[in-house]
Amino acid sequence: MLTSIIEAFKVPELRKKILFTLGILALYRLGAGIPVPGIPFNEFANAFADSGASMVMLDLFTGGALSNFSVFSLGIMPYITASIIMQLMQGVIPAVGRWAREGETGRRKITQITRYLTLVLGLINAIGYLFLFKSSAYGVVFSDQVPEMVTNVIVVFSLLVGTALIMWMGELITQRGVGNGMSLIIFTSIVSQVPGAIFSSLNLTGDFGMGLAVTALIIIVVLACVPAIIFMERAQRRIPVNYAKRIQGRRMMGGQTTYIPLKVNAAGVIPIIFASCLLYFPAQLAALFNVGWLTAAADAISQGWINWILTLVLIVFFAYFYTSMVFNPEETSDNLRKQGGFIPGVRPGSATTQYIKNVINRITLPGGLYIALIAVIPSILFSFTGNQLISAFGGTSILIMIGVALDTMSKIESQLKMHNYEGFFK
Repeated sequence: MLTSIIEAFKVPELRKKILFTLGILALYRLGAGIPVPGIPFNEFANAFADSGASMVMLDLFTGGALSNFSVFSLGIMPYITASIIMQLMQGVIPAVGRWAREGETGRRKITQITRYLTLVLGLINAIGYLFLFKSSAYGVVFSDQVPEMVTNVIVVFSLLVGTALIMWMGELITQRGVGNGMSLIIFTSIVSQVPGAIFSSLNLTGDFGMGLAVTALIIIVVLACVPAIIFMERAQRRIPVNYAKRIQGRRMMGGQTTYIPLKVNAAGVIPIIFASCLLYFPAQLAALFNVGWLTAAADAISQGWINWILTLVLIVFFAYFYTSMVFNPEETSDNLRKQGGFIPGVRPGSATTQYIKNVINRITLPGGLYIALIAVIPSILFSFTGNQLISAFGGTSILIMIGVALDTMSKIESQLKMHNYEGFFK
């Protein structure tokens, strides 16, 4: 793998893409440390330290930007929430569904609407955070050197511009860099919290020796789980396909055997991201309206047995939902029929479609349960130990990190193969 990375930097085009991606991610981390104008940094940091579990989890996905009340405090969540809404609308609004099937033209329309919706959600969240942090729960007093209304406009405008910049950075990485930009931004946010979590874990017990032993044990367990997670992420159910012999002109075509690869976890980390966004949405509403019962409900959903059950159910649901959106059995069956292919023992047409559906349904359930359990078990352990390292290396975090890393490496691998280099996966 190290050799492949070195070879990747030897290819000028790929080297530019990698450096461009790293440069954009560095700018993102720089923006996460720049507070909005007029914020009393020390006063706000002390107030945020006493916030509820829901705000702590939101801060994890912003890479600490929210606890700094930086220009990137809203993070990538408005864009992800907008993307979820547009994904759901494809099955509800016929026009949006037609756009999704139109190819590049339709995708441009969906992308444009997603951008506008992101700004609307970012504006709502920015106003909510402003009123939340000025409320009695935090009591943060902004700069009194300018009128309050001007300060409010500056804060909201800064947060909204930060959201637009994050969205722009993510799209730039996707278009000109390596990997999916939005996923890499989430990956960077989570990874940036790991050093602080390690330091917190070392000092949790007050005994450095004990803290070092606990921290080392957690890291060893995580490293031991990584190969198993990678194995499950790359596991496939292969459906054999035979092609009948046929004559085209003077050539004999077909007569070969291949397979349809169906991943056990075809949805990747998308179910976790979607489930996390839905579970943290009450926290965003609580930040907007600052109502006592809503804040209590958001904290309850963000931790404890309610969070564990909802996380399990939502991840399995989104595993089925997203798999059904990215893989169309009817289209696959129709393409096989047109190309003279058939599954041994299965009649072409509707029988093939139903067979593929049944296989997908059978392998999606263990795939969904696998990622759901990995997401829930570390949360349970964290609730009993209070070790921040378990939260930073938790199931949701580690699955996102491994999933994004595998996806990015696969894209680099495909670029390397174009230049006749061996890839990461041998």
